[in-house]
Amino acid sequence: MPTRQPHTQRIFLVVVDQTPELKIALRFACRRAFHSGGRVAMLFVTEPAEGVEWMGVGELMREERRQEAEARLQELSSLVQELSGQMPMLHVREGDVRDELLKLLEEEPSISILVLGAGTSAKGPGPLVSALTGKYANKLRVPLTIVPGSLAEDEIDAIT
Repeated sequence: MPTRQPHTQRIFLVVVDQTPELKIALRFACRRAFHSGGRVAMLFVTEPAEGVEWMGVGELMREERRQEAEARLQELSSLVQELSGQMPMLHVREGDVRDELLKLLEEEPSISILVLGAGTSAKGPGPLVSALTGKYANKLRVPLTIVPGSLAEDEIDAIT
């Protein structure tokens, strides 16, 4: 007979970007974390400073991007604190969003659910959602929750 494992805290990971659906995914993750005793984690991936011929300029660009990422995460942290009751875990990486997300999921066994918002444009749900539900789906080690980008706050609250 299997023994029951001790309850571990669920970590809901949200990828931070500049899309409108971010706030929807974040609200969903916060509400789920609040109601399940879990916690929210946020990942912000900055673009690498490529094509810069002078090392000092590249370092300056990298530092500016990191500061922008930290400012954005701090801004969103207060919202997460308000909605979930806890400060989020923060991750800042440099590189390709999809690749860095997959690396983080491999490196952080505490992350238990990935929450992404689906875009509402005619172009589709967004490149990350498309990649992770397509040829990269087998690379995920956690469930993926896709929140429709058209949901209103009260609709999210009603289902969480």
